[in-house]
Amino acid sequence: MALILNIESATNVCSVALALDGKMIALREEKEGRSHALLLTTFIAQCLEEAGYKLPEIDAVAVSKGPGSFTGLRIGVASAKGLCFALNKPLLAVNTLQAMAATFMLKHSETENILLCPMIDARRMEVYSALLDSDLSFKKETCAEILTPDSYKNILNRQKIAFFGDGMTKMRALLGVVTNALFDDSILPSALGMLQFSEKSYQLHAFEDIAYFEPFYLKDFFIRGNLFDYLNVIES
Repeated sequence: MALILNIESATNVCSVALALDGKMIALREEKEGRSHALLLTTFIAQCLEEAGYKLPEIDAVAVSKGPGSFTGLRIGVASAKGLCFALNKPLLAVNTLQAMAATFMLKHSETENILLCPMIDARRMEVYSALLDSDLSFKKETCAEILTPDSYKNILNRQKIAFFGDGMTKMRALLGVVTNALFDDSILPSALGMLQFSEKSYQLHAFEDIAYFEPFYLKDFFIRGNLFDYLNVIES
């Protein structure tokens, strides 16, 4: 039996789930604000206490690897790595968009012939997105894309697409009313969506290298403005 601690911090949502053999036995999450650094350790302790386990008893730590917020991803991955180092446990990583699609499937049972399109806001008209089928297999790999009124037009002409995530509102504003476009603004990243993937990775021994694993940022981090201006701000 695998007892896996799942950490989701790729966006504004801070979520922790404890799972036994892929089944949730404790969950804590906060969907507002960016208090991940303060909440993660508290949520982990609360989940363990609720389920009646001690931290050394977990078999692995899984983290939502991105794409998403640079800060959120760094906090989640750093926390997961720290636990793995301290406890000598394996590290597992789950694609954030695929986990969001799994969360959608937990809510919707009738999804035959519908493609799933999780979207995470990446500022301006850009989103992180992917297309998956109801079996949660990728039909379009994770990417960063700038949305236009023609985005997904060819697919929507022949098939339904369910859009969800905090980047969905941009797509809805561009498309307007389209028969084959479905929107669900209740689906956000959650550690619940990670469970089946972290369990499968554990059973396959698909472990990450704790020393060298990095989040799936998808876009390069950059500093706005002149580097010397940035350094002057730090020194002042």
